[in-house]
Amino acid sequence: MRTTTFMPKEGQIERKWYILDAAGKPLGRLATEVARILRGKHKPIYTPHVDTGDHVIVINASQVVLTGKKAEQKFAYHHSGYAGGMKKVSYGTLMATKPDRVVMMAVKGMLPHNSLGRAMLKKVRIYAGTEHTQEAQQPEVWTF
Repeated sequence: MRTTTFMPKEGQIERKWYILDAAGKPLGRLATEVARILRGKHKPIYTPHVDTGDHVIVINASQVVLTGKKAEQKFAYHHSGYAGGMKKVSYGTLMATKPDRVVMMAVKGMLPHNSLGRAMLKKVRIYAGTEHTQEAQQPEVWTF
């Protein structure tokens, strides 16, 4: 008798909505938990090459904690595409102006760097405050 490994098909994947409160949580700890839910590692049907994850709503991104001296010593870089177009912004400045982008960059770095990771990243919504627009999805509170 031969046994086969279960491979989930696209129609068999049931996606839920979860809401995470980032207030007082370290950035890396929050990002790993969000990436884990987006990949679907909390489900028994997890398969590395299939997107089995759920949708995630992150609230209070402005209250996430950067430990140590990361606010002054860590920088976010981007390039305009032109010669000499490298720009850098400290994480302290970025947290004051665009805290949702800080969380998004941390989560993006923990997902696969291919088309599968880009598809997973579309299932996360990040808000600086407590208000969000996904009440119709009836998200469950995720505690960690």
